[in-house]
Amino acid sequence: MNNEEAKFILQGYRPNGTDAGDAAFRAALEQVQRDPALREWFARQQAFDAAVSAQLNAMPAPAGLREAILAGGRVTTPDRTQASWWRSPAWLAAAASVAVIFATTLALWPKPAAADTALADYVLADAGKDEMHGGHGTESLQAMLGDPANRLSRGLPISFTALRKDGCRTVTYEGREVLEVCFNRGGVWFHAYIGRRADFPALAATPAFLDKEGMSVAAWADDSHVYLVASKAGRAALQQLL
Repeated sequence: MNNEEAKFILQGYRPNGTDAGDAAFRAALEQVQRDPALREWFARQQAFDAAVSAQLNAMPAPAGLREAILAGGRVTTPDRTQASWWRSPAWLAAAASVAVIFATTLALWPKPAAADTALADYVLADAGKDEMHGGHGTESLQAMLGDPANRLSRGLPISFTALRKDGCRTVTYEGREVLEVCFNRGGVWFHAYIGRRADFPALAATPAFLDKEGMSVAAWADDSHVYLVASKAGRAALQQLL
């Protein structure tokens, strides 16, 4: 089972722990324990589901709803009064309330932010120093990064050790090595910073963004590496890469 399959299954996992012993979720839960990025996603998903459930549980059901449902189940011939219970003002108001609560919860839910803000700040500061760059790696790497058809968040077939040998600029952040590769796509320059996943476990797998002082950075991770791509072109230009 991979992470995408586990996420699909776990979207139906109730936040109150009722499904902990359900065999249908066993393999997905085991995958959560094995993968830190999936574990972080699952925690956020459960927190979101719990918030929505709390809002829905706080809203009382319309008076007479249970009786109307039971009465509808007993009717064998059409009855205009009973069949139209769901059109009553009370039920329509309840449905509207659910929609408002759900929309409000989504609006207030925190937007993705760079999981390691200190690292993102470092990358933004370093990328803004034009005189510090020059690591371009191999021609094949440049071609891959510069190709508009490549979506970087889908994975990069790279080796940290090989990149270091191929001429990528190496910087040190809190004692951990990070490689920089500069590349051009569509006439716009980007600075990609690549680190080992084991060195930066807090960085989320889902792309997140940070904007600061005229620079923007996108940050994400896969099983082996973390990636931060910075540019003066803004967030929209970074989103086109992903």
